[in-house]
Amino acid sequence: MAKTIITVAPTGAFPTKEHNPAVPMTPREIADDVYECWQAGAAIAHLHMRDDAGRGTMDIGRFTETVGLIRERCDIALNLTTSGDLNATDETRMIHVAALKPELASYDAGSMNWMHSTLFINHPAFLEKLAAVMSDNGVKPEIEVFDAGMFYTSAYYIKKGILKAPAYYQFVLGAAGGTAATVDNLVYLKNLLPEGTPWSALGIGAGHLPVLMTAIALGGHVRVGMEDNVYIGKGRLAKNNAEFVARAARLVREADREVAGPADAREILDLRHPAT
Repeated sequence: MAKTIITVAPTGAFPTKEHNPAVPMTPREIADDVYECWQAGAAIAHLHMRDDAGRGTMDIGRFTETVGLIRERCDIALNLTTSGDLNATDETRMIHVAALKPELASYDAGSMNWMHSTLFINHPAFLEKLAAVMSDNGVKPEIEVFDAGMFYTSAYYIKKGILKAPAYYQFVLGAAGGTAATVDNLVYLKNLLPEGTPWSALGIGAGHLPVLMTAIALGGHVRVGMEDNVYIGKGRLAKNNAEFVARAARLVREADREVAGPADAREILDLRHPAT
């Protein structure tokens, strides 16, 4: 039976407890939340950190503490963000990748207008350096694609040998400034991929369920969690991130697929185990 990876993104850099009281903010809250999501069926956790004021931060101390707390309790694969703070320097965006050597780290393959208010800069020089740091440390890039141009940028880097094939893609749909979270857009982006390329998708806000169900139907992997959506239903706040994971797991099984565990995810995506 085909296996579907569920990634949970529990925190992100934007939602706060004012949006949903269940958004985890501290290292302990994030670690406890990820453990519950692992129990519910998540194979990968995509992690952002927050400072004392609840803002996104690339503070390596918080990454180190959170990763340590998670590793003590479960074997979920870890995917650390490299874009948790728009004011971070190029170095602070990647120092934790080399220090902690997670299985995966995000690789945002291009720059864009962000939330109609600022810029999300991923300069070519930064992307080339980030690819080298990931390669040197055995970390798999999760190539995040907010629009088709980012896919073609990644294809150029693969052709030049800056990124390695087979790549792993995460289609991020619904971000203000990026591609809208629609079924048609997901089908279009998925069809750009070379045959056999592993991919996942997420829909932000109201696009969450249509993208989730379409990704499963198309044989992709999925991402859920409060980074992308704090509502489990119309007007109903999710009680925790595990609720999103449990629903995704039910939908995967209804589609006659198997929910992948962390070991399956490492095999499917050819990930280095953190102990090696």
